Amino acid sequence: MSVKRIGVSALVVALLIGGVLFTQRKPPAPPGATAAALPASTAPDTTAIRAGLGEVLAAYRKIIVLLADEKTLSGSELAAANQAGQGLFHDNLARIAGLEDAFDALTASRDPARFEAIGRLLDYIESDPALYDADRLAFRELLQTLQADVARDASLPAIKMHKRISEDLDALAEIEHNYEKEIRRIFGRFDQRAIELKRERWDDYVAHLKKLYSREQILKDYGVVLPYPAPKAPPADETTKDEQGEIFGRGLPKKVVALTFDDGPHKLYTDEIVAILQQYNAPAVFFNVGRNLGTLGPDGSPKLGPRAAVSRKLMAEGYVLGNHSFTHAQLSKQTGDSLKAEIFNTDALLKAVNPERSPLFRFPYGARNGEGLHALETAHLRSVMWNIDSLDWADPVPSSIADRVLRTVDKEGRGIILFHDIHERTVKALPAILDRLSAEGYRFAGWDGSGFSLAKGNAVPVEKAAASPGYGESWAIVVGIDDYAKRPKLHYAARDAEAVRRSLIEKFGFKPERVFGLSNGEATRTNILALFHDKLAHGGVGKNDRVFVFFAGHGATRKLSSGRDLGYIVPADSDPAQFATDAIPMTEIQNIAESLDAKHVLFVMDACYSGLGLTRGGGSGGFLRDNAKRIGRQMLTAGGAEQLVSDGGPNGHSVFTWTLLQGLAGKGDLNGDGLITATELAAYVAPAVSAVSQQTPAFGSLPGSEGGDFIFELAGESEFLGAQTAQLSNEAIALNSKQEAARAPVETSGKAAPVVVVKDLQGGEQKIVTPAAVPTSQRQLAQRANDRGLQLYKEKQYAAAEAQFTEALKLRPDFALAANNLGFVYYKQEKYPEAARWFENAIKMDPSRAIAYLNLGDARARSSEGEKAKKAYQTYLELAPGGSGAGYAKQQLERL
Repeated sequence: MSVKRIGVSALVVALLIGGVLFTQRKPPAPPGATAAALPASTAPDTTAIRAGLGEVLAAYRKIIVLLADEKTLSGSELAAANQAGQGLFHDNLARIAGLEDAFDALTASRDPARFEAIGRLLDYIESDPALYDADRLAFRELLQTLQADVARDASLPAIKMHKRISEDLDALAEIEHNYEKEIRRIFGRFDQRAIELKRERWDDYVAHLKKLYSREQILKDYGVVLPYPAPKAPPADETTKDEQGEIFGRGLPKKVVALTFDDGPHKLYTDEIVAILQQYNAPAVFFNVGRNLGTLGPDGSPKLGPRAAVSRKLMAEGYVLGNHSFTHAQLSKQTGDSLKAEIFNTDALLKAVNPERSPLFRFPYGARNGEGLHALETAHLRSVMWNIDSLDWADPVPSSIADRVLRTVDKEGRGIILFHDIHERTVKALPAILDRLSAEGYRFAGWDGSGFSLAKGNAVPVEKAAASPGYGESWAIVVGIDDYAKRPKLHYAARDAEAVRRSLIEKFGFKPERVFGLSNGEATRTNILALFHDKLAHGGVGKNDRVFVFFAGHGATRKLSSGRDLGYIVPADSDPAQFATDAIPMTEIQNIAESLDAKHVLFVMDACYSGLGLTRGGGSGGFLRDNAKRIGRQMLTAGGAEQLVSDGGPNGHSVFTWTLLQGLAGKGDLNGDGLITATELAAYVAPAVSAVSQQTPAFGSLPGSEGGDFIFELAGESEFLGAQTAQLSNEAIALNSKQEAARAPVETSGKAAPVVVVKDLQGGEQKIVTPAAVPTSQRQLAQRANDRGLQLYKEKQYAAAEAQFTEALKLRPDFALAANNLGFVYYKQEKYPEAARWFENAIKMDPSRAIAYLNLGDARARSSEGEKAKKAYQTYLELAPGGSGAGYAKQQLERL
């Protein structure tokens, strides 16, 4: 079986016609009528079966949502929907097999209350108010299995139960029958009005399902994120060529089709299909799944099972057998011995059936990789694909299957048709298809060993590099004072300064030898001024450099005789009695700023004072170009006069510095271009601090500034999320959430940049405008989305983080980092199968990324897939024997 498409718009009309048959049933008979009169509590526990029925229905509904509105989907959207639909379908096959075993065990139990338990399950299928009639077709094959199980019992309750199930199956058959009559009536009279009425009924059902599920979420759960449409390649690159070695059927002569059937042999339906083919003298290829044929012994010797006789009969009657893998696994995700086993084990079984088996192979789902194709070449096998998909695996209505095949044949004109010989609906659809094709002059081709052309890949457009701020060197002075000799001691200032120093070095590339720090008693007036004069003014700062100054400590305001306020920062040795002489006034800071040769200087003061008038320069569209020409001298302070710095922030920081660090971590990039300007930083920090404290941070340009804006360039995060990734404390998350909730919508006017109101140092209000975003490539936008996702993950905002990692993958489909991180968000939400799919995607994109294997091992272990977990842990140890997770991986292997 392979990638398949469904015309749900045609399919589901059938699901509603005659659907009232169920809702008009009489109420189910009381338990006493179907079993011995026992208390209800003694009936066998069917909780797990009931839950399994719900899972079967959910998968059925998701397939419909995936493939609804088929005609509106692009080719890539259809392919993605088909891929996820195949995953849902085969997961459902496993569920149905488990339920069939459960039904078998229940009916064979001889428990006198077993029919009472079965009756309750039928009550759900027949009359649960949450079910639409269209939903009930999801249970048809299960009802057929249950009917067969009950038929083995000759007791009176069993006979009554058999009758009840038969009535249910008759109701489903009547839905099909009524649909056939309706189609003939509609197309015979061209009654558009009737079609519209039926579409409205279906739309009600689909609308209901779309409230429960979204196509994008279903796809994502199955490891698929559709990229944004890429620019069209030049016409010269649009030539289609078939891939070397594979067969799609596009090279067949006009009006020639080849019939192929996957997933068998089936104990009943394969023979029925052969009988139909013989009526039309139509050859076919049957691609067998190895485990349906038999098993292999420890020495590799094949042991054929009962169904192998069906395949042997096929070859005796002139039909061709092909290889469809051993377990129907997705071979694009298999490597090494497991991949070879899928191919060679089935080949051995087919040779045991008949040594003259064909050299044809079909990849399950059509999913293949280079290693798989190479393995086929080694085995002298050829890959056979298709270009006409019946979608009989998903569509329960035979006439809808027939209509889809015939429409696609009309469009293609030739090719290979994909069916499955494991469904009764295929048996019912086949005669109508062959009748029509024969009447229109189509001929049926058998395997003749010839090859056909293959499809090409798409060229990837080259992206332009984004602009850069273009600084020469970066310099910094970082001062933090807790231990004042003659003033109240602070608690967090020194720690704040150290955190800022680390951020400058580790995140923004400041060289450690150019980041000068003073802490506590070192931060005297003399030493602070010496840093400015000796290390900066006379230390080699160039005209194209930037200087960042951070001070955390006491601030003060002095009222001058003129009535004007003058602000001060307070060194560690300042005496309150000598305040005017041993504190450092803002006028001196201003003089220092003007004396520096640097292009841009930013002062960030985690202190509260007043007394320096600030001005603002405007922005422009060519921000980086203009900004490089302008001198910038800017200051951001924690608050105004008479305000106290709030030291109660998370992780041992003041509220102001904590918010500053969050802004520098990426939240200050308000326009999403990967650059944080001083203006953006202030626009983020000021309202966020005011929202959770009594402080009103102030920002502006110092006198003498020409409107330049200091810039931090965000480096892309490279962290692959894993168990070792630290998340924020509950205290930090609570503060961040409070700040986000309190942020008022920014003022905008038309297409103007956002406007934020921030205090100046005199206590007045000013409106500051964030610069327009710098043009950014798709790759950089993807990186930004991933980085935002990482921030949100650390705040345990998993839904928002998932959305950002998804956005990153839409922008850059081969982004292994985002794929791993999306998988880990699923993992944290205990969605282990979905997590495993995304870890596998990350590995496919970057096979050398060890952490993804470690994560995959954890996801597989949580899904109770011990062998797959072992393989993942072992691969991690091979790639990173000395890695931080090596000890953990070894422990897990011992446990498994």
